Amino acid sequence: MQDLRAELAGTMGEAEWDWLMPHAERNALVLVATGLDLLDVGVAIASDHTTTVQRWIDEGLIQKPSPEQIKTWNSSRNKRFNALILQPYVLVQDVLA
Repeated sequence: MQDLRAELAGTMGEAEWDWLMPHAERNALVLVATGLDLLDVGVAIASDHTTTVQRWIDEGLIQKPSPEQIKTWNSSRNKRFNALILQPYVLVQDVLA
């Protein structure tokens, strides 16, 4: 578990919307609520903790971005996110100003 956590931590970083757009276009972007720890979510998904992940989905804490959100981000391409690559997905979380 620690190895997985360390491995995923190595794929985390800050990304501008421009970099994330191709992932959104292939429907591979997953938006994580700011109240959750991005690394914890990545570990839960990679470890197949389906009960936890399903609860987050049901509560709207992890979801695909809406067309409205994508439209907003397209008009502000320097918008920044914390991102975690978890093939084939990219988990993103709003960077709070």
